[in-house]
Amino acid sequence: MSGFTTLLSPAESLREQVEAQLASRIVSGEIPPGQVLTVPTLAGDFGVSATPVREAMLNLARRGFLRPIRNRGFEVTEVSPDELRELTEVRMLLEAPPMRTVAGALDAATETDLRAVADRIVSAARTGRFDEYLAADTEFHLRILECTGNGKLVETVRELRQQTRLLGLVQLAESDALISTALEHAELVDLLVAGRGADAEELMRRHIRHVGGVWSGRDEG
Repeated sequence: MSGFTTLLSPAESLREQVEAQLASRIVSGEIPPGQVLTVPTLAGDFGVSATPVREAMLNLARRGFLRPIRNRGFEVTEVSPDELRELTEVRMLLEAPPMRTVAGALDAATETDLRAVADRIVSAARTGRFDEYLAADTEFHLRILECTGNGKLVETVRELRQQTRLLGLVQLAESDALISTALEHAELVDLLVAGRGADAEELMRRHIRHVGGVWSGRDEG
């Protein structure tokens, strides 16, 4: 695995930054299931001491992304098709129906924010910047759910997304499929601003089905 050259800002702790970048590479499939990672190697790649790397890897193990291997390091875990299907189903249940509540209720500032984030998602998809893609995608979906006023819903979806994988992201970035999925975010904002709740709900279901395909490494078109 090549070294990391986009680190590290003082805004977050070293552990948080290492964890976020490792997670994005595991989620996107850049670091595939079965690959073994070691603390010394990653510390060298990131240009930091072993402590924040070890803490980050232990936290990723608690999140289910890694499993420790005695005297070897940490192995990237597999995700079963059943787990991927269940994650997709849960996201549909949690994220699609609230679109009817949010439709017609976006203020101008929120609309502006969402369109800016939607643009960032497309830009990151076009250039294969997977850590930025994942961060902006999460920001977009949580920002919409915040409009419901239901903090528990937001936190539940945030936690769910911390457990997900997008194993086909790297492959789909080489085709139009990822960009097409990214463009759905702007389309969703259009529907919400127009007050078309039923259409927004259906688009969210279709979008999550597409993402379910990305999780499994296939397009659900």
